[in-house]
Amino acid sequence: MVSNKFKKLLLASPLLVAASAANAGYDIKISDEDKISFGGYIKVDARYVDGNVGYKPFWTGSGTKLAEDASQFNIFANETRFNMKYTHGEVMGFIEMDFWGGGGNEIVSNSAHPRLRHAFIKYKDVLAGQTWSTFMNTSAIPETADFAGATQGLVFIRQGQVRYTMGDFQFSLENPETWGGDTANDSVPDVVARYNLKGDWGSVSFSALGRQLNTNSGESETAIGGSIAGRIKTIGKDDFRFQFHQGEVGRYVGVGFTKDINTDTAGVEKVEDTTAYLAAYRHYWTETLRSTVLYGSAEADYSGAESSQWSVNLFENLTKQLAVGVEVGQYRQDNLDADSNYAQVTMKYVL
Repeated sequence: MVSNKFKKLLLASPLLVAASAANAGYDIKISDEDKISFGGYIKVDARYVDGNVGYKPFWTGSGTKLAEDASQFNIFANETRFNMKYTHGEVMGFIEMDFWGGGGNEIVSNSAHPRLRHAFIKYKDVLAGQTWSTFMNTSAIPETADFAGATQGLVFIRQGQVRYTMGDFQFSLENPETWGGDTANDSVPDVVARYNLKGDWGSVSFSALGRQLNTNSGESETAIGGSIAGRIKTIGKDDFRFQFHQGEVGRYVGVGFTKDINTDTAGVEKVEDTTAYLAAYRHYWTETLRSTVLYGSAEADYSGAESSQWSVNLFENLTKQLAVGVEVGQYRQDNLDADSNYAQVTMKYVL
């Protein structure tokens, strides 16, 4: 029997349409060595959420359980982003912003603040600045209307770093942050090592993470974690994307799923151990019509946090730059015995 929550969601879903398209851009050649590129996209989302997990514009690794079920519908364009790339010979600088920086209200103008996403310099095999962590495999992120989709199963983090790439190997020193601990004494950078395996069949990455965490009681703890993620080509244009993360990965996994250091009711501090995974299959019905079905989950040993998400969607490219689609799914806070169904639509125009 279909639940009342899901019945209401099905009634709302015909009102929605969502999207995805490949990144594009415009190049301006200044000289034989100098070029400026502009890119980004305009994205409009319509989102309906019904259940006892509080509404969010996109699901993250943790939610708030409501006293009773609630339903909410919003239309927003905050994911819209703009980027610029400056190239001079072997030197490249990149900067990107979107509008998830806060602000905005529905009373007058709903103005949203811009925020920095990426800002880095790349020279030959060295990268310095803020961008995706080397621990993260962006090719393993599924195509979804909900931003990134099942984020509790993803490594998903941007931060300052210095990265060196040598063929298929990458090594980086990244910004330290003991979430839940004493950040004032975070004096040792996080260390990431990664190996990328590529072929006609797709790609897989193997990553290792090492950190020094600092407790509020003045202790230093070593944290180690690992990750395997990839995108495997299957039949035709179809692909299978997956991620699996295990260990003391803390803030690197799940978009706020669990702290690096958690404290129990007796005041005992402990480095959290997390297991998280995601599996997604994308099938092309035609050259431009495709669907992704996915499931992601995360579980923390010490705090007992546990969340999961599933979704299924349908996307269609109306033109090379313009796509629409629809997605339905469910987000669960399993340790709180709470869940919400959602339907989302996006129209996305790639610049």
